Amino acid sequence: MSVSPRFDGKRVLLIIGGGIAAYKCLELIRRLKERGATVRAIMTRAAEEFVTPLSVSSLTGEIVYRSLFDLTQEAEMGHIQLSRDADLLVVAPATADLMAKMASGQANDLATTALLATDKPVLIAPAMNVRMWEHAATQRNRATLAKDGIQFVGPNDGDMACGEFGPGRMAEPVEILHAIEAQLAGPA
Repeated sequence: MSVSPRFDGKRVLLIIGGGIAAYKCLELIRRLKERGATVRAIMTRAAEEFVTPLSVSSLTGEIVYRSLFDLTQEAEMGHIQLSRDADLLVVAPATADLMAKMASGQANDLATTALLATDKPVLIAPAMNVRMWEHAATQRNRATLAKDGIQFVGPNDGDMACGEFGPGRMAEPVEILHAIEAQLAGPA
């Protein structure tokens, strides 16, 4: 029996992308908080179609960051501070769109700007349709992100919301939790 990881004093910035797997982030937040982590969240607009900011805020105990242009938060360059205050940035689900933006260095919303502004490690949990995952463009983006030092957990093989089966299913919260533990532990 393995011992549950402890994250006392560790700060995780969770970037929730817009995919059906976003619901798994609620369980991930709960598990991180149970283990003593501070969790702040950024939600993309598309993420709000799958989980509500109220649900995420209730579990994190923090406000949910959603807009790059929120004047009360951006007066002090909040997107930079958010990414620098964390020990680790976690993107889950990391959609094909979000991965493409990361790979090309785009910064057109709060999530991508925080990712580009960070000097901290980044872990992503891809989630998308099997055809999207296997597409040459996504695989190029994956290779670029890996070369840039981005760490991956998943995707797993499994049933998709669209009815297909194959790689593209987001890793389960416990798998992401263990990947977070490995990242926070640093090099072996």
